[in-house]
Amino acid sequence: MIIIRHATENDIQQMLDIYNEIITNTTAVFQYDLHTLEMRKDWFAQKQKENFPVFVAEENNMVVGFSTFGQFRNWQAYKYSIENSVYVKADCRGKGIGKLLLQPLINAAKEMKLHTIIAGIVADNEASIALHKQFGFVEVAYFKEVGFKFDKWLDLTFMQLML
Repeated sequence: MIIIRHATENDIQQMLDIYNEIITNTTAVFQYDLHTLEMRKDWFAQKQKENFPVFVAEENNMVVGFSTFGQFRNWQAYKYSIENSVYVKADCRGKGIGKLLLQPLINAAKEMKLHTIIAGIVADNEASIALHKQFGFVEVAYFKEVGFKFDKWLDLTFMQLML
């Protein structure tokens, strides 16, 4: 059984492992360099400081995915707009874990009286696009060749959910 709960400091290493696998093997994150444990600890501390939730999906005492959101852009007038992130462990993708992790983010955003959630998704990630559509996100922008990873140009889709 998969349990969704708030992340704790004890989950940081497992979240780091998931994130680094995604950097290494997918285009879901437009990063080349792996993150360190110290970087992920700082990231988690910053989420707590900003009162932004981090949820984990746990199965058999193992973190199999996590989700969070942060400021869409770092200017004051954007304070009611956030960008979400959902990451699932490689061998657990396609099992509905992303769906379990996205709903609590939407609920938390509503509770925080935020106005909109934006998802930046590499345009060929059909699973993530379909996931977001299930929750009412709509495509609002399409950027051609804004990323470059694995020797190819990547397009980026922006999807948005009005709260």
